[in-house]
Amino acid sequence: MSVLSNVLMAVQLLSALTMIGLILMQHGKGADAGAAFGGGSSGSLFGASGSSNFLSRTTAVLATVFLSSTLFLSYMGYRPPAAASSNILEQVAPAASSIPAPTGGGVTPSAPAAVAPKPETIPGN
Repeated sequence: MSVLSNVLMAVQLLSALTMIGLILMQHGKGADAGAAFGGGSSGSLFGASGSSNFLSRTTAVLATVFLSSTLFLSYMGYRPPAAASSNILEQVAPAASSIPAPTGGGVTPSAPAAVAPKPETIPGN
């Protein structure tokens, strides 16, 4: 499965880089709009620009390849959660029980812990 993943990553990288190059080589619609306002006949301003050429068709095919490889890589990388237990506390509890209990080490408290006074015995209440 790792070989397939590496091949798909290479296809994705090559399609992305090629798509960037093709997009940068294409003629933008902004040049046509500027010529229409400045005089001269460049065709329609906001209408259809005619049939698509080789660069735009190739860009569309590479975009499809890039999207499909991205989706397939994300599908391959998805790992469903373990179905052993749906409760997160049950998954953590066995790890906590492996901690050894303190042995005491000969240390004993010299006096019992101080107890907070009851609310009725506090002056001012």
